[in-house]
Formats: sequence, C-alpha cells, structure tokens
Amino acid sequence: MSANQKPNRKQQILECLALMLQTSPGQRITTAKLAAEVGVSEAALYRHFPSKARMFEGLIEFIEESIFSRINLILGDHKEALVRCHHILHVMLIFAERNPGMCRILSGDAIMGENERLGIRVNQFFEKLESQFKQVLRERKLREGKGFDIPEQALANMLVSYTEGKISQYVRSSFNKKPSDDFNEQWQFLMASK
Repeated sequence: MSANQKPNRKQQILECLALMLQTSPGQRITTAKLAAEVGVSEAALYRHFPSKARMFEGLIEFIEESIFSRINLILGDHKEALVRCHHILHVMLIFAERNPGMCRILSGDAIMGENERLGIRVNQFFEKLESQFKQVLRERKLREGKGFDIPEQALANMLVSYTEGKISQYVRSSFNKKPSDDFNEQWQFLMASK
C-alpha cells in the first residue's frame, strides 16, 4: 500500500462524526467519544481540526458541496422551472434520507449548545437554497411565459419550509419517517394549485 492510498484521517474523523450523529440521536457528541470511535487521542483530533466547531463546519461544507453540485447538474439537464424544482426537492429529500447524521445538523439538533457560527452556517445554507428556488421560479416567466398565483419569493419559501419540515420530522422520528415518504403525492397536490 503506497502513501497515497493511506486513509485520509481528516475524512475518517468527519465520517465517524456523521455516523455517531446518526447512531446516537439526541446525544451530544464529545471529542473524547469521537476520538475513541476514530481510534486516536483527542490531541490527534485537534491536529486535524482546531475545534469541534470546525469538525461540524466540515460536515456543513460537505452538505453544501453535495447539494449545490447536484443542483447545478439539474439546472444544466432541465429547462422547465417546475421540473427543476421537483428534482431539487427530491435531491434534498434523498440526500437527507441517505445521511441521517447530517439531518441532525440541518435541523439544528446536533449543533444546539455548540458554537453560534454553526447555526449561522446552517441558516446560510437554507437561504442559499431558497435563493436558488426563487431564481428558478423567476426564470419561468422568461423561459416559459408563465407566472404563479403567488409571488416567487413566497413559493420559494414554501418549498424550503417543506424541506426543513421533512428533515425535522425525520430527526424527530429517530430516522423512521423517511423524508421522501409521500413526496410524489404531495408534489402533485402542490402542482394542482400552481
């Protein structure tokens, strides 16, 4: 095994943290528990991350990169606004479903009592998602010559609120109520009133 194939310790720490968030719902993750799970000393953790907040920020960065890179693909592949919104929502819900530990961060559950800037980062993520929806919805008028019965801002906010609600419900149900449950029926209902 060459040096290039050596596991990335930083990545390993983040993966362990995400797994612990998933397997220990409602529990606070301490650096001592995390170090034991990774199989290193707490000092070794701090050689890779200056603080626990930076570890959480690493997971938030992963969420942002995962979601927004997929959104960019959707925007490149589809031109219809409602198709784009459907796919963006679906990506969010499936990402949440596949990454329960990340949902604890997005819902605020795992970062309560942690550094205040983590909550700000999560808020910024959802604001960016809402801006993305708003942009897609505004472009509908230009691309398709159609508008909506309510302002694009209000509709974009509703789509993000729906997403946040599904994520919170997933966390509250100890990851039993999947975010994608009933999505197609709910989307059809929403689109019936467009």
